[in-house]
Amino acid sequence: MTVGHYLEEFHELPVFPFQDTEPDARVELPDAAAVAWRLSSPTYCEDDDEQWGAQFERFLKTVDVSRVRALVVGGWDEAYENSSADIVTALIAANNRLTSLEAVFLGDMTGEDCEISWIIQSDVTPLLAAYPALREFGVRGGSHLAFPSIRHTGLESLVVETGGLGAEVVRGIVGSDLPALEKLELWLGTDEYGGDSTADDLAPLLSGAAFPALRSLGLCNSVVQDAVAAAVAGAPVLARIERLDLSMGVLTDEGAAALLDGQPLTHLSHLDLSHHYLSEDMRKRVLAALAPHGVVVDLDDAQEADDEGDGRVWRYVAVAE
Repeated sequence: MTVGHYLEEFHELPVFPFQDTEPDARVELPDAAAVAWRLSSPTYCEDDDEQWGAQFERFLKTVDVSRVRALVVGGWDEAYENSSADIVTALIAANNRLTSLEAVFLGDMTGEDCEISWIIQSDVTPLLAAYPALREFGVRGGSHLAFPSIRHTGLESLVVETGGLGAEVVRGIVGSDLPALEKLELWLGTDEYGGDSTADDLAPLLSGAAFPALRSLGLCNSVVQDAVAAAVAGAPVLARIERLDLSMGVLTDEGAAALLDGQPLTHLSHLDLSHHYLSEDMRKRVLAALAPHGVVVDLDDAQEADDEGDGRVWRYVAVAE
């Protein structure tokens, strides 16, 4: 989980904050291909702040962008009111110059910049279409996010971090034709912030029909984590998954039992259940079933439900607002 701090590494490259270089200063810049370049402007821009569009133009003029491999887009002016559409448009317009671009992360903001569910995104699929050689794409923020089904033959990793991921977006992603996709991570979130998807919306993914190269699957941060876990337990796709991430959500003993009672999990290299609501007995049962087979199981960040005393019990996902 990275929402508490900025990305320090992306696409296996250290992140270099281009926004920290003064426009008129002589700063020794790193090799264009050796870092992931972070471009960000304050979400609350003052008159003398360099806004994102101006910074991007300076970046295009300053750096040998034909060799840039990775870009991290941080904040933009009033990201809680203005969508990422202008940024997507600017990146598309530069596709004839960013000819080596392999990875983009859109929305690398912390809560101090803009709460995750306040970040206003847009339709990001034109960006993927403009960069057919893109291998890795990540986006943070689910408000106004659109992802109609697309075909992209190069994408290997797709990460969507939200406090609430809409069902239409989920269906668009899992209905896409991404033959090279090896890693998919979706933060499904809670209905309070637009996360209205159900396990049924994941059907094309879970059936194994989508994404033939998929080996790492994350269905995280979900208020319906038990139902997601039960769906995964009986899913044909599970047999070829090596890393399974069901962390950050409202996983209880019911969901964990469904996992253990479903298909064998002993072929996994890693199972992440961190931020969970499992009893001590269930945690022992999970470890006893998997650890002897060499499966690395993450059961960190155990949570306690809030008992209101009137029959109501509250459990929370790790990232919502």
